[in-house]
Amino acid sequence: MSEARYQTHLTISWDRLHRDVRTLCHRLLEAHEEPFKGIVAITRGGLIPAALVARELNIRLIDTVCIKSYDHMDQGGLDVLKGVDHDGQGWLLIDDLVDTGNTARAVRDMLPNALFTTVYAKPEGKALVDLSVVDVEQATWIQFPWDMALSYIEPLAAQRGSSESS
Repeated sequence: MSEARYQTHLTISWDRLHRDVRTLCHRLLEAHEEPFKGIVAITRGGLIPAALVARELNIRLIDTVCIKSYDHMDQGGLDVLKGVDHDGQGWLLIDDLVDTGNTARAVRDMLPNALFTTVYAKPEGKALVDLSVVDVEQATWIQFPWDMALSYIEPLAAQRGSSESS
């Protein structure tokens, strides 16, 4: 991770993710009366939001566009691993986040007619999506719940080396 690029972290819990995705779904239902043909999830980050949206909107057909652009916390070049065979007309395109817009531009070129949605959006890429829910500062690294693990933390007294008990 480049210290100059990311000055803050935002940790997204499973509960927050569910709330934010439900907000996205409410907005989609308000804005679009026609049902979508299906969902195209951008892997891997868009898979879980796509599953949650599919449930809320009762969509059964889910496809993927597989693009690799991140390696842990550093963004690299794009590697398109799998595309789709349509232009996106009538489809909902979903990703977890639009950051610099590199992935978004590539997918927009593949699916110019899809409705492109993300749950979280940073300023550099926000103009490339049709709908997002949460704006995040560009210098923030988002930690998603699927990348996190719970672990035991010593009580403060034990961390100080105290052998006293209460």
